[in-house]
Amino acid sequence: MVGRKTLIELAHIAAGIVLALVMAWGMAWAVPLAKLDIWAVDIVSIVIILIMGVQPVREAMAADKAAGGSARANG
Repeated sequence: MVGRKTLIELAHIAAGIVLALVMAWGMAWAVPLAKLDIWAVDIVSIVIILIMGVQPVREAMAADKAAGGSARANG
């Protein structure tokens, strides 16, 4: 089961990706001649967002696991 902290981190990653896509769409609409370059940069940005999100998700999973284990031991 995915814990609360992990879900929050995954939501942050999803929000970053959605925002990057919306911004790229707006820029590609505004500057049609640069459409391919804008989408290329957006793809790189999304990959960077995913890479940067790995460590916080791991930490959140560990925190959820530790919190879940102590709650079971006390309950």
